[in-house]
Amino acid sequence: MAKMKMRESSKSDYEALRVARILENKARLESLGILNKVSKLREASTPTKKLRTNVKTVYGLTPLRRSQRIKDVAAGTATFDDLSSRPSHEKLTTEEGEEEKERRIVTRNKWEEEKRPANAPLIELNPKDVEHFLSAESSGRRCDSKGRGSVYNPLLGICCHFCRQKKLCGEEDCKRCGNCDVDEPCLGKTDCSVCHSSNGVFCRACLKVRYGEEIEEVRENKEWMCPHCIEDKGINPYWICNSSICLRKRKMSPTGIAIHKAREMGYESVAHLLMEELKRGSRHKR
Repeated sequence: MAKMKMRESSKSDYEALRVARILENKARLESLGILNKVSKLREASTPTKKLRTNVKTVYGLTPLRRSQRIKDVAAGTATFDDLSSRPSHEKLTTEEGEEEKERRIVTRNKWEEEKRPANAPLIELNPKDVEHFLSAESSGRRCDSKGRGSVYNPLLGICCHFCRQKKLCGEEDCKRCGNCDVDEPCLGKTDCSVCHSSNGVFCRACLKVRYGEEIEEVRENKEWMCPHCIEDKGINPYWICNSSICLRKRKMSPTGIAIHKAREMGYESVAHLLMEELKRGSRHKR
């Protein structure tokens, strides 16, 4: 107990001595003016925060500028010539402009009267391109192959739904691919009588290999339907489109080159092989 009391008394003496020294040093610094200088330096070094002031922008009430063409479109009074006008760098004379306008109106009316078939889409050809397509070299190469065609043409060619080759057909009598007549259908591509969509466009080779049909018979049959429409109407069960795009949508793996396997097994086409496989699968599920 005595030792603890001695320690507490010594600690209190030390604290009192320490406080006395602090007060003495502070009084000495105040007499020299050092504390004032330190406080001023701290104030100068401390960055001042700028208060943000939100200034509300007041916009004028003047109406937005609109071109006359956009106003006509909004009002429903725009002409076909306005909506499909030529680029500004192509200048037309008054006579040429009237002919061009009349041609566009006739084309527009023809388009509105009937839905164009998928093997005769409406396009506009440049006269320079027509000269190139009608050359003897291009015509000779086009007829080298009747299957899918041998001349790729991104403008005039029609894409096959299965092989996705945008080629000119190899049919000798095709006025569209041979004479660049865009108002005529392509004889080397099919068109569905129901949907008239790209799903019903097949070239000669794909139509024969994948579905066992001849394009001459399809051209004569005005009521020919594509596999998509046949399935939708339930005309022929298990008759489906076997393109890679459609099979993936069904979560089925594409068949690849399955025609050899189909013919070895005695089937006419890949579609006939798939139809039998789907029938067997449905029987096993039962």
